[in-house]
Amino acid sequence: MASSKLVPSNPSDVMVIRDLTPNLTTLSVPFLRAGTARIGGRGTLARLPAGNLAVFSPVALTPEVRAKIDQLTGPGGGTVSHIVAPDIEHHIFLSEWKAAFPGAKLIGPAGLPEKRAKAAAQHNPDPRIKDDPFAVVFPLGDEAKRSVKVDPDFDAAFDYEFVDAHANREIAFFYRPDRTLIQADLLFNLPAHEQYSRVPENQRPTAHLADRVFAALQTTQGDLTWTRRFHWYLASRRNRPSFNASIRRINQWDFDNIVPCHGDTIVGNGKEIFRNVFAWHLQDETKQ
Repeated sequence: MASSKLVPSNPSDVMVIRDLTPNLTTLSVPFLRAGTARIGGRGTLARLPAGNLAVFSPVALTPEVRAKIDQLTGPGGGTVSHIVAPDIEHHIFLSEWKAAFPGAKLIGPAGLPEKRAKAAAQHNPDPRIKDDPFAVVFPLGDEAKRSVKVDPDFDAAFDYEFVDAHANREIAFFYRPDRTLIQADLLFNLPAHEQYSRVPENQRPTAHLADRVFAALQTTQGDLTWTRRFHWYLASRRNRPSFNASIRRINQWDFDNIVPCHGDTIVGNGKEIFRNVFAWHLQDETKQ
């Protein structure tokens, strides 16, 4: 599906720019999964030790986002130095940001460069997607992926885990300075209240069955049976032992907050919610 069917045509009017901490800013927008399910989208700006910024799951680069980047980098000459696609799905705006910040390093999972190259070469290409070169690609396989290093400035702020067993090939990032887990599709927190908060009620998409299905499968509240089943039987079906090992490594990080791409941010009790959602994966497989 063309990106124009998924992302808002008026991003400046509907984007919520929020300083989660002095070092982290979220950029929340409406987003329709498959053009029907209101799951929202979110980019995240993170300040690095040298004063530059890393952007995760970039959304539209509006004038307001540009102003926020200038505010975060200050007069010291900082810039956006890293543009991160945390999985093979969250890449629509990579080219827009790369064109604006040509010195930034593109980072993504195995398979994404090839996916984008194929899209760019199609007869009717999506104009947002170009065949940009990646500086760092996380490879498949336990030994290979754990040997990846980005660069000293990035690595001084982040730990990362490539959950290559996930259906979308997720890379989770732990921002140590503010004890925050930044991720894409590993964990949703629906409904997407903040991401639709600036959309006038009479302009919001009509609720579909897909909304109810996604909400039931991707909630962090109440009875999590269906959420756990989704992760156990669908998201991790490719290689559940490897998926479980990744979840256990992430669980060792000392985070309080979770920034998901879809649904509301989780502030203060993120570790508790993470453990609750992934309870089955944190137990021995023989117990399932």
